[in-house]
Amino acid sequence: MLDVCLLGTSGMLPLPGRWLTSLMTRYNGSSLMIDCGEGTQIAVKQKGWSFNPIDVICFTHYHADHISGLPGLLLTIGNSDRKKPLTLVGPKGLGRVVSSLRVIAPELPFELKLIELTNQQEHLSICGYEIDAFRVNHAVICYGYSISIPRIGKFDVEKAKELGIPCSMWNKLQHGTAVTIDDKEYTPDMVMGAARKGLKVTYCTDSRPVQIISDNAKESDLFICEGMYGEDGKELRQRNISI
Repeated sequence: MLDVCLLGTSGMLPLPGRWLTSLMTRYNGSSLMIDCGEGTQIAVKQKGWSFNPIDVICFTHYHADHISGLPGLLLTIGNSDRKKPLTLVGPKGLGRVVSSLRVIAPELPFELKLIELTNQQEHLSICGYEIDAFRVNHAVICYGYSISIPRIGKFDVEKAKELGIPCSMWNKLQHGTAVTIDDKEYTPDMVMGAARKGLKVTYCTDSRPVQIISDNAKESDLFICEGMYGEDGKELRQRNISI
C-alpha cells in the first residue's frame, strides 16, 4: 500500500490550518516528499508521520512557497538521528539553490545527493520508487512528477513444487535472486508470472495546461493537479489517501 498525504495546498500565502505546497508519500518504510513550502514540518507533525524515513525530496521549481521550508526540515531530519544519505531532485540550479539555503543549515549528519533535471522527460529509480519527471509550462523551469510502485508477478507455487524447489528458496526467487540446488540453477522467471499493474500517482502544480501532463497522468491511480483558478463548488476536500 502507498500512503499519500497533501501536507500543504495553499497558494503563495500560508493560511491558518493550511500550509504551503507539499506532498508526502510512504511506502515500505521509505518516505518521499514533493516540494517543501513554509509550514511543512508542522503538517508532518500534525499528521503524526516521522521525519527520519524521508529518503527523497523532489522539487517542482524554486519559488519560495515550494522550497522555503527546506532548511528547517533538513535540520529536523538531522535531529532525528538520520545518518543515511538524502536525495534531492529538482530542475537545473538545484545545487546553487540548496547551497544558498544551507547558509542557515550548515551542519548535517548525513550526505545530500543532488540530482538536477535538464531534459524534457527523465526517469529515476530511488528507494523502490520509479520517478518520472516531466517539464511543464510555468514562469520558471518547473517539473511535474509521476511516482510509480512496480508490482512483481504472482509466485507459482505449483510450478515451484513441480521443479522440486525447497520452500526455503522461494523467498529469494520471489525477490529476483536465482538459486542453485544440486548444481542446477533456478531463475525467478521459472516460477514468477508476468508483472502485475502497480500503483501510480501523478503530481503537477503551477503550470498551464500542456499535453505532457495528460501523457504522464495516463493510467494514474491518483492525479493531483493545482486548482488555483478552478470553478467554485468543485474542490476536493479529502487530503489523506491510501491506495
